[in-house]
Amino acid sequence: QVQLVESGGGLVQAGGSLRLSCAASGRTFSSYAMGWFRQAPGKEREFVGTITGTAGSTYYADSVKGRFTISRDNTKNTVYLQMNSLKPEDTALYLCAARRGFLSATPQAYEYWGQGTQVTVSS
Repeated sequence: QVQLVESGGGLVQAGGSLRLSCAASGRTFSSYAMGWFRQAPGKEREFVGTITGTAGSTYYADSVKGRFTISRDNTKNTVYLQMNSLKPEDTALYLCAARRGFLSATPQAYEYWGQGTQVTVSS
C-alpha cells in the first residue's frame, strides 16, 4: 500500500513558476514509476509527465514539454514537478500517482493516487 500526499499548489500569475511535491509512504518507493496528471473542472484527467523508479527516464505531454520538469529524491520518498512559464490553461487540480513497472501515460495504469493540489494561473 502506498499513500501519496501532494503539496505546493497555489495561485500564480502567467509566466510564473511553482514546484509541486508528492510525498509517498512505504519502503519501496524506488520500485514505483511516478506520474503527474491534472484535471480541470468538466474535463478528463490529463497526463502531464512520468518518471521511472530510478529517475533514469522521464516522459512528458507535448503541452508541457520544455516548461515542466519531473524529478525525484528516493531518499526522501518524494517526487517533484517543477512548473515554469505557467499559462492560464495550466490551471487544474494536479495529482500524483504511482505504479509498479515502467512509464505510462494512461491513468488506468496507475495503482495509487493522491488527493491533488490546486494550481491556478491568472492571466
